[in-house]
Amino acid sequence: MNKKTEKIKGAGNVSRSVARLAAVQALYELEMSNASPDAVLLEFVKHRWENQESDDGGELAEPDKELFLKIVRGVCADKTNLKKLLDNALSGEWTVDRLEVVLRVVLLSGLFELKSLQDVPPKVVINEYMEVAKAFFDGGEVSMVNGVLDKMARLLREEEVARVSSSNGDEE
Repeated sequence: MNKKTEKIKGAGNVSRSVARLAAVQALYELEMSNASPDAVLLEFVKHRWENQESDDGGELAEPDKELFLKIVRGVCADKTNLKKLLDNALSGEWTVDRLEVVLRVVLLSGLFELKSLQDVPPKVVINEYMEVAKAFFDGGEVSMVNGVLDKMARLLREEEVARVSSSNGDEE
């Protein structure tokens, strides 16, 4: 595993975890370039993942390509709405545009999953994106990912979060 995938190896399903990390990397590339989503997706699927080896000579974990494509395409297609939701979730003087680019795409990706991939439990989404954030940050960004995505999970999946909290004895 390379350094970034090594940091998320403690996460759930490894291929899905690697897909989330790759989606964040692809979305970062899209933010920083004028490339089209299709060009970046093609580059990841065809060129980065074929015959890849890790820094230590072993094979890299295989990403769940379907999840990777869903996240990247979904964030790109719904970016305006996702940014509005994220702006509402941020506290104080923070806005989406003030966020560091990697942090922004981590949050947008997690928010997309909470909003659109109802088969993934909110707790899993939050934990997975906290792990992704740990691959890039050592500071308070991981806590910010946790807080923002938890707030959005309570808003977007209120009944599901309440049901899980009740069954765990975590009623507030």
